[in-house]
Amino acid sequence: MFTLYPAIDLKSGEVVRLKRGAMADATVYERTPAGQAAHFAALGFDWLHVVDLDGAFAGAPANAAAVRDVLAISALKVQLGGGIRSLSTATAWFEAGVSRIILGSVAVKDPAFVRDACRRFPGRVALGIDAKGGLVATDGWAAVSDIPAAELARRFEDAGAAALIFTDIERDGMLGGANLEATRALACAVTIPVIASGGVSSLGEIAAIRRAPEGISGAILGRALYEGQIDASAALQAARTAP
Repeated sequence: MFTLYPAIDLKSGEVVRLKRGAMADATVYERTPAGQAAHFAALGFDWLHVVDLDGAFAGAPANAAAVRDVLAISALKVQLGGGIRSLSTATAWFEAGVSRIILGSVAVKDPAFVRDACRRFPGRVALGIDAKGGLVATDGWAAVSDIPAAELARRFEDAGAAALIFTDIERDGMLGGANLEATRALACAVTIPVIASGGVSSLGEIAAIRRAPEGISGAILGRALYEGQIDASAALQAARTAP
């Protein structure tokens, strides 16, 4: 099944979109995240992609109240990332109602924890691989490692991750299209389903991602959805249409 994930990025309790991950370049789209979640549910989406941006920088949850409000009001399944660096934090989020957690920076810094989380929570852990110039970025994209994205993905091939969420940072929030070539290459490098992220900006692009045969299982929609460049109903139809 090909799934579209509308994104709710949280900064200081508000729904924002960044450009290329720059916290200083944030556009506020909604001051009540729960209301935004309810709107996405009403549009017909099944999943929601939520990122605690402040938590990604802090290394611990920073927008917990907003996330809990989203979980309380929306029937959508939620995948949550940002600041999840311990089993206790992961467990707390699952108990609160999160369907899937996203582990990003810790895949580089603490791979044993990632493997342990995948083992303890089968089918409920996604790996967030964010790349700049092909290299994995960490700490809310503030630092860039020397590890190629595909290499990091291969390290977890046998870990049992539910999905890989791949973002080309240079494309994120720019409305210029996702890096489909790099996304396809990553999907070819591993058997883990890959979710495309970062710059998806048209119905044609959704259709192209949907047609890709290399294991791309979904796409995350951000600024293009908020600014009306992509119509939600048409996007869902494109996602459900057989390639």
